[in-house]
Amino acid sequence: MKIRSLKTFLVPPRWLFLKIETDEGLCGWGEPVLEGRAHTVAAAVEELADYLVGKDPSPIEDHWNVLYRGGFYRGGGVHMSALAGIDQALWDLRGKALGQPVHRLLGGPVRDSIRLYSWVGGDRPGDLAHGAREVAAKGFTALKMNGTEELQYIDSFAKIDRVLGNIVEIRETVGNDLGIAVDFHGRVHRPMAKPLLRALEPYRLMFVEEPVLSEHADALRDLAAQSSVPIALGERLFSRWDFKAILESGHVDIIQPDPSHAGGITETRKIASMAECYDVALALHCPLGPIALAVCLQLDAVCYNATIQEQSLGIHYNQTNDLLDYIKDPSVFQHKDGYLKIPDGPGLGIEVNEEYVVERSKVGHRWRAPVWRHHDGSVAEW
Repeated sequence: MKIRSLKTFLVPPRWLFLKIETDEGLCGWGEPVLEGRAHTVAAAVEELADYLVGKDPSPIEDHWNVLYRGGFYRGGGVHMSALAGIDQALWDLRGKALGQPVHRLLGGPVRDSIRLYSWVGGDRPGDLAHGAREVAAKGFTALKMNGTEELQYIDSFAKIDRVLGNIVEIRETVGNDLGIAVDFHGRVHRPMAKPLLRALEPYRLMFVEEPVLSEHADALRDLAAQSSVPIALGERLFSRWDFKAILESGHVDIIQPDPSHAGGITETRKIASMAECYDVALALHCPLGPIALAVCLQLDAVCYNATIQEQSLGIHYNQTNDLLDYIKDPSVFQHKDGYLKIPDGPGLGIEVNEEYVVERSKVGHRWRAPVWRHHDGSVAEW
């Protein structure tokens, strides 16, 4: 079997799909996307395809190393996202060729289902009580919300009060049993992160995500020392080398690599294994499409430290299309009592509706992150 072509499909709301075709008619699917840079990642996939066309698709580890190391310059969001989608598609193809789900090719599952969480509110947290009620009614046992709007280095304590008010509103609406994760989204600088974490301490949060940006990870030492709230981080890290110092610091409790950004199945599994050595939990990042979620579930099946899974059904970004639109059997993602069973079909365990993918790719997208500004006119972290 030889690789014949790599085709990318830019589809709404903000996703990029990849199909690897072979001369024997088998194909594999991946999702190589970096939100807001989908066109750039598609170009990177096209460049990497020069090496793969005509090759046997089965030596995935070797292909990964060539595509990572062979270009001399390596790493970063665009390169690793392109490599991620290719790696995913190669694993999907391998599973289909052997008639086995990917998780069985990785040693077999350690679990048959994974707990999910759902998003409430939008980029600027609002209408949280209604969202929390909906989440609970759908059977979810955990939710995640953006904690705050933009914050200056030193900002008003009224904004901290609003964060606390949002948490209290959710707790009063759905009680104390629902898990709540608060995403700071890198919007908070170190001086404000300290009082924010201290103020959130009494509310029994599941975790706080990106209390500071990854590039300020040295600040986590002080933040971790003053609060018992578990700290999660990692969606903007792209390789095991990026995670190395984070894990060695001992200040992060949950890592969140994204298998569509962090080198695919091959690399993300290695990152998860590194984290297990430090007794750190895994909560894969996935506000993306159905292929990305299927990839995450295959990894959740084999990574012992996997604890909870993000998914994008109904997320505020999905305005024109949603998670289930691009697959033929939506029941594969049907959750029950807050848990989702690991797909057991060949490859990634989903069947992509290629006809609909092609149709929607004619529409495409140019999704961009919003640009926020502080009151003084300076650009704010989104």
